[in-house]
Amino acid sequence: MSADGSGTRPGDPRAGQLGAVWTRIYHHQLFWPVAVLVALLVLNVSYRPSFISLTMLQGHLYGSIIDIIRHAAPLILVALGMTLVIATRGIDLSVGAVAAIAGAMACLHISKQEDQSSVAGVVVALLLGVLVALACGLWNGVLVAGMGIQPIIATLILMVAGRGVAQLITSGQIITIRSPAYAAISTGYWLALPIAIFIAAAVVAVVALVTRRTALGLIIESVGGNAEASRLAGIRSRRFILLVYMVCGLCAGLAGFMLTADISAADGNNAGLWIELDAILAVVIGGTSLAGGRFSIGGTVLGALIIQTLTTTVYAMNIDPQTSLLFKAIVVIIVCLIQAPAFRARIARLARWGRRPPAPPTPAATTPDLHEIEVAS
Repeated sequence: MSADGSGTRPGDPRAGQLGAVWTRIYHHQLFWPVAVLVALLVLNVSYRPSFISLTMLQGHLYGSIIDIIRHAAPLILVALGMTLVIATRGIDLSVGAVAAIAGAMACLHISKQEDQSSVAGVVVALLLGVLVALACGLWNGVLVAGMGIQPIIATLILMVAGRGVAQLITSGQIITIRSPAYAAISTGYWLALPIAIFIAAAVVAVVALVTRRTALGLIIESVGGNAEASRLAGIRSRRFILLVYMVCGLCAGLAGFMLTADISAADGNNAGLWIELDAILAVVIGGTSLAGGRFSIGGTVLGALIIQTLTTTVYAMNIDPQTSLLFKAIVVIIVCLIQAPAFRARIARLARWGRRPPAPPTPAATTPDLHEIEVAS
């Protein structure tokens, strides 16, 4: 038995294999997001041991973990579209407004139905919301890819104007509906789990398959890495930039359905408010660079779960709402720092400097012995 308890002895080839495996795990892109998520879960369990308990009631599974995943579903969808946009070296600040517009359009159509419980009416409302969300994504894509406007400026236009559009749709009022079929999008259950989880998982699976099992993912990364070089290589960069903004708008629209279905009402002023900032944080925490290029779908999902777990932790620990945002910002900064290779390298250098062996002692000058001098003479 070795000193570290690993069961390997010095010179044992298994020690080298274990070291190589640990090195690969440590340097994996998802290591730190997973570590942070686990740390947050452990913190919640230490504060409230029942945090990880699950309860089956009337065929539905309840628990804090289920609540975190369900409430993270809209953020996962928005962050998923944001990932593709950021991979092309862009940004979309309008996703919150697009979510509000799509949710308002769907709720407006349902509110005008004689039978709000009609599944057919809900399907038509969802189609209208999807079309509006795609139109918003197309608008952003045309401004960025067609007009050459900077993404942060182009999407800022819709971020500001989109709230006004949502207010126009709802006539400045909060539209309340009573549609169990529509509410099921967020609060319904299937196979003992919330339907919102299945919707988010399905969208993640489709995006992952399309971007990782086809050439689309490599094209998006090449456009984000160097759009001009991609154009010279025969890739029509503008078309793909337009595509990712439309996909981002679609994901924001689906999130808008969840947000409005959760409260069975459309509030054009507050629906999806500031969700774009959480989405950007989730993408960055997941390891996707804001400089474009390579992206990580799994990292984005983990980032969204970290953001929602952090929010749940703040509420569970009764932290003052006035300081909760500061607490959240500090944790996010720490997460981003520990993921930065330059920061970790500097910490490693400081640690090695602290363990530097002491310098060998300088030989002290000795006084010659008189007896030895006499013998020598």
